[in-house]
Amino acid sequence: MILNYVIYTYKLNKEKNTNMGEIWGLIGSKLASILFIWAMIQRYCPHQIHALIEKLSQKLANFVYPYVEVKFFEYIGDYYRTNEAFTFIEHYLQSKPTNQAKKLRGESVRKSLVLKMDERQEFHDEFEGIHVVWSLRNLVQKTNSVSFYPADDKRYYLLTFHRGNREFVVRTYLNHVLEQGKDIGLSKRQRKLYTNCTGDSDKRGKWSHVIFEHPSSFKTIAMDGKKKKEIVDDLVTFSKGKDYYARIGKPWKRGYLLYGPPGTGKSSLVAAIANFLKYDIYDIELTNVKTNAELRKLLIGITSKSVVVIEDIDCSLDLTGQRKTDSENGNGKDEKNEKNEMNNEVVAASMIQLKEEANKNKTSQVTLSGLLNFIDGIWSASTGERLIIFTTNCVEKLDKALIRRGRMDMHIELSYCCFDGFRMLAMNYMSIETHPLFETVRCLLEETNITPADVAENLMPKVANEDVETSLKRLIQALRSSKEEAKKKGEKEESTGEEDSAEDKKSFPEEEIDNGKS
Repeated sequence: MILNYVIYTYKLNKEKNTNMGEIWGLIGSKLASILFIWAMIQRYCPHQIHALIEKLSQKLANFVYPYVEVKFFEYIGDYYRTNEAFTFIEHYLQSKPTNQAKKLRGESVRKSLVLKMDERQEFHDEFEGIHVVWSLRNLVQKTNSVSFYPADDKRYYLLTFHRGNREFVVRTYLNHVLEQGKDIGLSKRQRKLYTNCTGDSDKRGKWSHVIFEHPSSFKTIAMDGKKKKEIVDDLVTFSKGKDYYARIGKPWKRGYLLYGPPGTGKSSLVAAIANFLKYDIYDIELTNVKTNAELRKLLIGITSKSVVVIEDIDCSLDLTGQRKTDSENGNGKDEKNEKNEMNNEVVAASMIQLKEEANKNKTSQVTLSGLLNFIDGIWSASTGERLIIFTTNCVEKLDKALIRRGRMDMHIELSYCCFDGFRMLAMNYMSIETHPLFETVRCLLEETNITPADVAENLMPKVANEDVETSLKRLIQALRSSKEEAKKKGEKEESTGEEDSAEDKKSFPEEEIDNGKS
């Protein structure tokens, strides 16, 4: 209002041919008078007068400024959940010509350059004769406290349009932008690999990401054909099950437990699943999560169409110790008279060991209950279309409540390499489907245990232009060596067992004599 008055005074005096010095002097004196009057009103007038003046000023500003502004923030809510509308708008604006903006940001997407609108740059869009303006802004949150971390900022897209077009923009134009942006994002989607951050500087769900470019697929995985088909069919059923899950009253999610010896392809299978479904991957490092509340914040920050992975769940945290100790204490009360002194000492020693292990993990206070709530609690239904995958080398160490059906719906054992897996690896590494040495490999695979990772390492050429037969002979030699090692190990265990048995027989008569004497 004051600015409009200044402009009006300037134009009026200019028409009267008043020189510039007199014009600015007149404007300055009147502006000072207005500010003085406003200061007196604020100091001496009642609060009701202030509110009335502010209300009239707002109405006058709305009358003078005939535009409507809408903000679309990148993150929403106290848990900084990603706003899908912001992402759709970004995709929509990227598809438009960028010759209007003078400041752009260049990013490499799938080996091609993509130009994005930089902050404070305007983009004019027209749809069915209606003109709107988009701009990317950054709202900085100022803090009074001294901190080593930068102040938190919030990016948002600002949409400006004439208030006369409000109904059309809200009901038609914005729906058009969001639908177009969603389709563009799906067609040109660049999938990402997320991991949880450490420290308190990043409050936006505490996720950081890189571009996910893992080449693994079900065509390249060394796995039994029937098991592979079973997994693919289950994934297809899940991806098309939105209405089914809604009908049965369950969140749209599914849990997989991958277990087996190291080197059997658990991580490769996770990548193949993500590539098959075209989902993002969220790899959670539980040792970096301090509390159950922080774990819940991570869950809220996970978007739909995602694979949530916790690798080596048995080694991440000691989540089962307290639960087992409680059950042992409960059984101890019922069977107190049946246990001897030796068993009590063993239980006490194990409890001390569990406490020591728990003290080592004091930095993380995530409990088994918190992890169970993360998997299938009330908060887990906040985002649909989500896979949760656990991997482990020792499935027997996991708590039964953690891997029961309904949490880990499908248990997938990845064992040692079979002949079907070998043929897949031979096709991937040497581009052959058959060879005279295949029968020898088949017989050796049936007699010994070797992981797909070891098979792949032996099939991989060690020198340039290495022939196929050399690689196969190297694999055969490795299989024979593994067979011999397993045979020697078995003989050693048998001999050790026989020695223990002989010692027991020697000591038994002496015990019998002692008992007789007593």
